[in-house]
Amino acid sequence: MKVILIGILASFFFASTFVLNRAMDLSGGSWIWSASLRYFFSLPFLVLLVMKRQNMKALLDEMSRKPLVWFRWSTIGFGLFYAPLCFAAANNPAWLVAGTWQITIVAGSLLVPFFYDEIKTAHGTLKIRHKIPKKEVCTSLFILLGVGLLQNSGSERVGDVWMMLIGVLPVLIAAFAYPLGNRKMMAVCKERLDVYQRVLGMTIASMPFWIILAIYGVGTVGLPSSEQVVQSFIVGIFSGVIATVLFFLATDMAKGDPKKLSAVEATQAGEVFFAVVGEVIFLGGKIPTGWSLVGIVVIVIGMVLHSINLGKENQK
Repeated sequence: MKVILIGILASFFFASTFVLNRAMDLSGGSWIWSASLRYFFSLPFLVLLVMKRQNMKALLDEMSRKPLVWFRWSTIGFGLFYAPLCFAAANNPAWLVAGTWQITIVAGSLLVPFFYDEIKTAHGTLKIRHKIPKKEVCTSLFILLGVGLLQNSGSERVGDVWMMLIGVLPVLIAAFAYPLGNRKMMAVCKERLDVYQRVLGMTIASMPFWIILAIYGVGTVGLPSSEQVVQSFIVGIFSGVIATVLFFLATDMAKGDPKKLSAVEATQAGEVFFAVVGEVIFLGGKIPTGWSLVGIVVIVIGMVLHSINLGKENQK
């Protein structure tokens, strides 16, 4: 259950992303700066953290062996995760984006066949692909039902199907990109790097993406306001450093066990609850009612079921 608790704690800090990004949008800030500034601000803190642990050289050596691999999966895991998420937050309430983001739990289970174990035999190395954890997928679909209820109520409130689509499609891309990039880098690094090194390495490798996005931002929306810079700094610390390290730590602890990995990813459903509370307290938002509330309850129940399934597996 320790990995579950760490995952829930990570979801608390991740929830700040949805609330603060919504706050930046309401104050006129662009999603482009909300996305890129988070990684610009988190980079120096991660560098200091890894240097303090005297692990920088090992990280740079590892990255130099496969620079293109690092660039590809880091851009997917961080770039195609956070940029679409910020774009969605610019068009929807924080709790609605946080709820839709739980599709990543389903995505995590469906991505399992893309990974394999290597077993050395007398005839060479045998690659055995992981099988989709059927029980976890069933529980994940329960969570997906909750997401559907959220989006149904959200589209009624907005009154425009197009608004719902630009809120769903970017989150759908992010939901698959984040676990895919994370798991692929876990497979590349194996046991050679710790979680702090991996987070820093992925942040460094994704920098070309963020620099290009920032240049695009200067040319289209201009420089960010001082208020957005401060809010992005907070997001960078809370989400880019604390939440990411906690979540990657939990996934590292569950590494090699598809069921545990799915359960850890399911803990991110806690973001829905924390996003609702944060939006109500800090942004004066209204507490979800009707089908929206039912959808949130269904998502949280799905998270609990994932935790129960993990507990039963550990007792066997």
